[in-house]
Amino acid sequence: MLTQLSRRARLSLGVLAAVLILVTGVAIGYLIPVLNRPGEDSIDAGFARDMSVHHAQAVEMGMFAYRLGSTDDIRNLGYDIAASQQWQIGQMQTWLTEWHLSPTSSKRAMAWMPSGMNTLQSDGRMPGMASDDELKKLKSSTGKDFDTLWCQLMLRHHLGGIHMAEIAAKDASNAEVRDAAEKIRVSQSYDISQLTEKLKDLGSQPLSS
Repeated sequence: MLTQLSRRARLSLGVLAAVLILVTGVAIGYLIPVLNRPGEDSIDAGFARDMSVHHAQAVEMGMFAYRLGSTDDIRNLGYDIAASQQWQIGQMQTWLTEWHLSPTSSKRAMAWMPSGMNTLQSDGRMPGMASDDELKKLKSSTGKDFDTLWCQLMLRHHLGGIHMAEIAAKDASNAEVRDAAEKIRVSQSYDISQLTEKLKDLGSQPLSS
């Protein structure tokens, strides 16, 4: 009888140990991604929020070019920029949702970057972003004047935003964010070379500031 009880006790303890190991494994598997989730003040969250805003203006300007550009090159480039950056906005907003973070922050733009707020324009716009007056002027332009101003504004816009991608690609804690930021840096660098060439073809120069 004692031997049977001892065997049953050992069997019960073995089952209990197996259950504890399983539960612990599941708990660790759940906690690791939670503990590694970027926080409210992280580079990852700041990049996703600010780049979404920055991209939104590029999408707007890209669609201007698609509708108002005087050549197929300008229209196609505008559409490509709008489509790619709208997709990236969706990706960044998905991250914030998965991290259980708000899509916006009460902090000023660029606060997540070292000395980032020093790069803001006098009215608080992020680097490279066009003013309302510049956008109005763009929408009212036609022909070569539109193409030239659009290339100038989009070139400045990309140059202003690419530094954010460089910082995130290097210093973000999340590997997916770093990879996406590097892809943004590469694609915008390519766009910058195209815009620069188009301005040369139009006989014009980039904006001075």
